[in-house]
Amino acid sequence: MIKKFALLALILCLTLAVLSPGLALAQDELTVLDSWSGADFPYRLNFNLSARSNVDITDIRLCYTIDRTSFAEVVSEAYIDFVPDTAVDISWSLEMVRVGGLPPGSSLEYWWKIEDASGNRVETAPARVQFDDTRYAWSSLTEGQVTIYCYQEDEGFVQELMEAAQQALARLAEDTGAELERPAKFYIYANALDLQGAMIYPQEWTGGAAYTRHGIIAIGIAPTNISWGKRAIAHELAHLVAHQMTLNPYNDLPSWLEEGLAMYAEGEQGSEFADYLERAIDNDSLISVQSLSSPFSAYSDIATLSYAQSYSLVEYLINTYGQVLMLELLNTFSEGSGYDAALEEVYGFDMDILDSLWREYVTQ
Repeated sequence: MIKKFALLALILCLTLAVLSPGLALAQDELTVLDSWSGADFPYRLNFNLSARSNVDITDIRLCYTIDRTSFAEVVSEAYIDFVPDTAVDISWSLEMVRVGGLPPGSSLEYWWKIEDASGNRVETAPARVQFDDTRYAWSSLTEGQVTIYCYQEDEGFVQELMEAAQQALARLAEDTGAELERPAKFYIYANALDLQGAMIYPQEWTGGAAYTRHGIIAIGIAPTNISWGKRAIAHELAHLVAHQMTLNPYNDLPSWLEEGLAMYAEGEQGSEFADYLERAIDNDSLISVQSLSSPFSAYSDIATLSYAQSYSLVEYLINTYGQVLMLELLNTFSEGSGYDAALEEVYGFDMDILDSLWREYVTQ
């Protein structure tokens, strides 16, 4: 009987000896207990982490990537400042002043990297956090690749804006071949003041903002100003289409082409712009195409004429040479081609000759 007891004791000891390394590993395990995030729109995104280990946790990093179009995946890494301990509960905020602000409806993907004094490492699975403007109760209308978000209780108002967007897309597709490649989201604020409350350090004159790499546009449009709003929707949507089609790391579109396409998408040129163009023709004060390739002047009279001429230049190219060549021009620019080189490849002339041909066109 004593021999049987001794044998059982020996077996039990051997079993514990085999299991004890596993128990030690369990005690050494680095564990993430909780991870959560939330937005304080428009100022910051807040991230929180709770982790435990049987030795001091010595290194914590937050990795994140913002959802937007880019030429390569960009991962940012924030080193968290904390006092090493076996139990940590930390918070960190991505301040929008550091990244220039994010638009309503944007998002980012994030994950944690944690290490303790024993060299144990844990990397959490990626999670996503939305950066929504929760000040308002938004409703949405989607048609095709366009979604309009609005908090004004007027279905007819939103429907009119959607019709303007669809008409602009149809006009661009028919006359230029340009189309949306990715979804577009519009956030319609009731006025400029509400819109400015969604931005970091807005200018007092800001009435709209296009975040082309996010596919998001925010505009302040009151129902009483819907005529302007429909043109603004078409204009900004054309900018987004052009950006998606021609984005490259080497060159941008010349301003006259980008703004001309946006003006063209609005429909027939407004009387104010047409009058500026007529006066410039009569006074022989037209701006050269070379000059219109750079950003437009801050002086309102010169800027208005610049927009008017840009519309007319795009109209001339479409009416004279057709949709196929305009689409080919955009595709050539998407490859990073220079301004003169792109025109010469597609039309067989540079900007100076375009300037001469267009002046003949508008003075006939």
